[in-house]
Amino acid sequence: MGRITRRSLTVAAAGALAGAGTAGEALAAGRAARQRRELRGMWLATVANRDWPSRPGLPAEQQRAELLAFLDTAVRRRLNAVIFQVRPTADALWPSPYEPWAEYLTGAQGRDPGWDPLGTAVREAHRRGLELHAWFNPYRIANHTDPGRLVPTHPARRHPEWVVRYGGKLYYNPGLPEVRRFVQDAMLDAVVRYDVDAVHWDDYFYPYPVAGQVFDDDDAYARHGTGFPDRAAWRRDNIDRLVSETAARIRRLGRGVRFGISPFAVWRNAATDPRGSQTTAGVQTYDDLYADTRGWVRRGWLDYVVPQVYWNIGFAAADYAKLVPWWADVVRGTGVRLYIGEALYKAGDPAQPTPWQDPAELSRHLTFDRDFPQVRGNVFFSAMEVAADRNGAMARVVADHYGCRVRPPR
Repeated sequence: MGRITRRSLTVAAAGALAGAGTAGEALAAGRAARQRRELRGMWLATVANRDWPSRPGLPAEQQRAELLAFLDTAVRRRLNAVIFQVRPTADALWPSPYEPWAEYLTGAQGRDPGWDPLGTAVREAHRRGLELHAWFNPYRIANHTDPGRLVPTHPARRHPEWVVRYGGKLYYNPGLPEVRRFVQDAMLDAVVRYDVDAVHWDDYFYPYPVAGQVFDDDDAYARHGTGFPDRAAWRRDNIDRLVSETAARIRRLGRGVRFGISPFAVWRNAATDPRGSQTTAGVQTYDDLYADTRGWVRRGWLDYVVPQVYWNIGFAAADYAKLVPWWADVVRGTGVRLYIGEALYKAGDPAQPTPWQDPAELSRHLTFDRDFPQVRGNVFFSAMEVAADRNGAMARVVADHYGCRVRPPR
């Protein structure tokens, strides 16, 4: 398999920014060179065919055409990064020796789609001057609770002792060292084989709480929880180890691949911890997902963080205008880049509060962010909405803030 190198990305980016040589494109390239680098990204979700492919079982050429159309949409919106979900449910969008092909491609888990989506995405993104961040979900196995629906060779069937049923889904148990090693190996296979620009995780560590249900890790806690004051501390240590070990393994590769995480934006409410944000969120990552997102930044384990600040300015329980300054303070002095995750999917949705019906709401977010030099970009959820732009909110962002293409921070 041929590799697209970072030098070729730089050349492609320069070409994409400079355009085909017209006077207008040359002027745009000059403006871009003078502007501060920032990340302008979009998430491209594949779980349950959320964004891509539009449905499972499409011919390979149609899948490829849809994927390239999303990359072209990113260019048209003057973005510079695509965060592509390549391991949605303990499966793969590349020929992995560890896990089966994702069912979202063909409709049958393990069936070869006849092409290499990740390899194509890397190559074609770089040709367009886009970074390609490979997005993995570490522990989610399936959006159902029947291991019999997994292919017989699936690691979760070969190792049923690794699996926990919870909330209508199957998860790998984060408390098992052998699981932690396996999921790292499975994810980093893609990093070794492809010239991805970053490893990206979303907000799923231990699963979000489900009322009336218990995540059954009693046996793992009995075997590995000695020396911790309680189960919560042990669970946080499990996730800390996953993050720190993955960071170290990526850096040992020595290829400049970055490591970024996009957590739920509330680490802890200030009423729980004075270091927390002025929020009253019902979920706190530290307490409910056992994810010490603030600690990972302060310890320098990450290259970037993208808190999902998915609320409008003025939202009482979790105000965008309070969370962005809080995160700016968290990253200050750490060297970790801060990008803000934006809820484009809420824009124009009639089920959302009034502020989201205003096409200018997201543009106001980016205007607000300008007052915080720690904020080095924004990422939009997700690609389908970037393309469809239900109420014109994305077009407004582009018109107000993305006058020309720029390169992402390095």
